[in-house]
Amino acid sequence: MAYRNPAPTVDIIIELIDRPHRPIVLIERKNPPFGWAIPGGFVDYGESVEVAARREAEEETGLKVELIEQFYVYSDPNRDPRQHTLSVVFIATATGEPQAADDAKNLGVFESWSVPANLCFDHDKILRDYWIYRHYHMRPRLS
Repeated sequence: MAYRNPAPTVDIIIELIDRPHRPIVLIERKNPPFGWAIPGGFVDYGESVEVAARREAEEETGLKVELIEQFYVYSDPNRDPRQHTLSVVFIATATGEPQAADDAKNLGVFESWSVPANLCFDHDKILRDYWIYRHYHMRPRLS
């Protein structure tokens, strides 16, 4: 019997600390599933999740990020329509002007009240948990 395992991924909530309200960077995906997403991607073989997070952030936004903390792991088997993934989500900070690159067709900088509605994957849940954590300093409940 062959074993099948979920694919490890990372997502990076990038706070721009040189702007008022510490807005976050989202990318508009060039490939399916289409819509807006937290920057991130697959962890390469032989790569730590921390290295993958910094690499994916730079590839998709052009920003060199500082990882502040590991936020949470999201592992719902249905979180990605392409395959079962689990995502290690990081909160990171950066300064400067992000630029859409790699898998990003477009890029935007958003405050909590201006995030687009058409988010991919489970990124609406991740961002809800993040805003609660950011505004109330409490961890999300395990579901």
